[in-house]
Amino acid sequence: MLESLGREDQQMPRSYPPEFRRQVIELARAGTRVKQLAVTFEMSDATIYSWLKQDRIDRGEAEGATTSQQLELAAAKRRIRQLETELAVARKVSEVFLSEGISPKGSTR
Repeated sequence: MLESLGREDQQMPRSYPPEFRRQVIELARAGTRVKQLAVTFEMSDATIYSWLKQDRIDRGEAEGATTSQQLELAAAKRRIRQLETELAVARKVSEVFLSEGISPKGSTR
C-alpha cells in the first residue's frame, strides 16, 4: 500500500471530464460518503472535497471565485503574456533598427 502511495505522489494530476465531476458531486450531495466515492472511483478524497468546495462557490453558497471567473482570469493572463511577448519583440526590433541607423518606419527624411 505504501508503494502505491509513493507512486501516486509522483504522477501528474488526472483530468476528469466535466460530466464525471458532476456525477461524483451529485452522489456526494445525495449522501454518499466521500471516502466511499474515492475508493469506488479510484481517486483522491481530497479531489472530491475540492470539487465540492468549488460547487458550493459556483452555487453562491460559499465565498470565492466561480469557475467561470477562474476561466476568464486564466484567459486574461494568457492574453497579457502574449501581449507582453509581442511588446518585447517590437522593442527588440526597434532597438536593432536604431542601432543600425535605420528608421523603423522606413522614412527617407
